[in-house]
Amino acid sequence: MANTVKVTLVKSVNGRLANHKACVKGLGLRRIGHTVEIQDTPENRGMINKAYYLLRVEG
Repeated sequence: MANTVKVTLVKSVNGRLANHKACVKGLGLRRIGHTVEIQDTPENRGMINKAYYLLRVEG
């Protein structure tokens, strides 16, 4: 099993850049406080790094 990482949306995507909104959506996050567990792949890390200021990452 690949390593996983928990990602939580902690700030709103309203008024943010379109590609940052797309990254949040691509991670599967829907609303503030929503947490998902995703695989720790370079693709997912890139999306996390793009919108880092909206997210909290654990593990």
